[in-house]
Amino acid sequence: MAGFTELLRQNRNYRRVWIGQVVSEVGDHFNNIAVFSLAMETTGSGLVVSAVMLSRAIPAMMAGPVAGVVLDRFDRKRIMIASDLIRAVVALAFLLTIEYPKPWLLYSLSALLMFASPFFTSGRNSLLPAIASPAELHTANALTRTTEWATLTAGTMLAGLSAARLGYHWAFVINSLSFLFSAAAIARLGVKDGGFRTKRVRSGVVRPWSEYREGLSYLRSSPLILGIALLQVGWAAGGGAAQILFTLFGEQVFRRGAAGIGTIWGFAGVGLLIGGGIAHLAGRGLGFKGYKNAVSVSYLIHGAAYVVFSLAGQYWAALLFIALSRVGMAVTTVLNYTQLLRHTRDEFRGRVFATMESLRWSMMMVSMALAGVASQYYSPRAIGVVAGMLGSLTAMAWAWADFRGRLPEPVEAGSETVEVEQRREFTA
Repeated sequence: MAGFTELLRQNRNYRRVWIGQVVSEVGDHFNNIAVFSLAMETTGSGLVVSAVMLSRAIPAMMAGPVAGVVLDRFDRKRIMIASDLIRAVVALAFLLTIEYPKPWLLYSLSALLMFASPFFTSGRNSLLPAIASPAELHTANALTRTTEWATLTAGTMLAGLSAARLGYHWAFVINSLSFLFSAAAIARLGVKDGGFRTKRVRSGVVRPWSEYREGLSYLRSSPLILGIALLQVGWAAGGGAAQILFTLFGEQVFRRGAAGIGTIWGFAGVGLLIGGGIAHLAGRGLGFKGYKNAVSVSYLIHGAAYVVFSLAGQYWAALLFIALSRVGMAVTTVLNYTQLLRHTRDEFRGRVFATMESLRWSMMMVSMALAGVASQYYSPRAIGVVAGMLGSLTAMAWAWADFRGRLPEPVEAGSETVEVEQRREFTA
């Protein structure tokens, strides 16, 4: 789209972040596919695969509070570089799992890799207002989210081919190199008014728990930010189950094996890309009231389409509606993150994004566990209907809160005019 290409051409700082994002996220999927394939090849146990997923999810959840405090206390750019360098070393250490394919080693390295991740991902979200002007912020956010989904779609396919043809060694080496590339890209960022440290840093001794509770108090004090956080929890209630259901639908419901699983994931990815494009175009002209209405409608479509996907008798219909479900989810995600970037105060931005990441991971773990247990007693279709209904109920809760006037527009926490002009001059 013209807005995306114009942003990449004109804003040098954002271009560097974006290129680093593309390379590192594709590398992430090389690691994911290789680890899960290696676990199945060496143990043949689905339980080990589930344990690897949990060994990744739990540290990511636990890292949130620490990452949030650190990002709001110190230079965010340096923290992101440190996260990339640590992950490069850990990613390379996965080579040990080929010669010593012990489950505990897979669990340990997966935990280390994912514990370091929120320091980068939440840092990137916190950094966007420092490298994009208010006029560019929506486009920068839309492109960042859409890129995540594009790398998911393309990265998993490339990773599968690479692991099959080149072996696990190269998958882990590529993942490590991708983090080094990302670190180099982030290292070249620069703004004219100094570093990437929040302007309102409190001096004195760091008190992590006290400062994290302060961030939680800020999140609760803003109805909009709290509402968006609860929306993410509502999505994860069904979204965690989807991680398991896609496999069950491909294998058990439609009996199309690995190709069926891949196709369902592929159509979901296509839906995310379409939704990201729609959100980018629509978001530029939406006022605050229009934004809230768009979230209600999009989330309702997301949940309802997932119910239809779960009940579809024809494979083509299931693919169509899983794509439509992801369109609704993508529109909501892009619009919500734009509002967060506009309205979250800089000194709390790291804690807000990191807390939301922890909340999402926590609910996803619960959802995955419940879906796994339920799959022993109920059909995938029944579980999918429940997951979709949770999405629709989340939309209704948001719409009801809006109707009752509980989602007022907060004061915009954007950059001051002088700072914006300095950044535009420096990044041109």
